[in-house]
Amino acid sequence: MAVKNAQQKSEKELIKLVREKREELRSLRFQAAGSGMRDVKSIRNIKKEIAQALTELSLRAGNGESK
Repeated sequence: MAVKNAQQKSEKELIKLVREKREELRSLRFQAAGSGMRDVKSIRNIKKEIAQALTELSLRAGNGESK
């Protein structure tokens, strides 16, 4: 998900996306711990998507304003 995509989504969609990605991240962590998952880049990408969505939510809430 690019930053532009995050800016186009509504707050409800962003919250839903964060929930889904956190669940996906949790299941990937279990897979990695149990069977030695080979695609560790997917974990990094999911974390990045979560961070982008949370950043956009905080900017909308006014918490991320620069001084």
